[in-house]
Amino acid sequence: MTFDFQSTGMLRVGHLRFKRLWIGLGLIMVLTVAVASVVSVPPTLKTFMLQDKALHTIAYACLMAWFTQIYRHDLTRLLLAIGLILMGIAIEFVQGMVPARNFDVLDMVANTSGVVLAWALAYTWVGKSLAWMEALFCRAVLRV
Repeated sequence: MTFDFQSTGMLRVGHLRFKRLWIGLGLIMVLTVAVASVVSVPPTLKTFMLQDKALHTIAYACLMAWFTQIYRHDLTRLLLAIGLILMGIAIEFVQGMVPARNFDVLDMVANTSGVVLAWALAYTWVGKSLAWMEALFCRAVLRV
């Protein structure tokens, strides 16, 4: 497998018909993770959040998986991985400043693990599932 780290075509998303919708939903997902990471958690949810590290890994894996399906260029994926890892680190430092939250290095590890896992899966059939589902939707519902 060869990787393309040339800067041409980094933001090309010609394989998707509803690109603006998918990018918009992805940005909403990023915003949701960021806000949920800094708001105080109600006591009733704290018992549910015993698997905190798993939630971190899943959240960041979903973000990375979403954007790697939109952007297939290798350099773009590398920059997405770096950006999401830095976002996870920055949010942890912000959590250290929020009274109801706390700083945890293991959360950073969980976030990074999710990003790396999804980045690796992007080069398998999983990385083409959004385009496949969109094509299926267009054929079945829109009859296009």
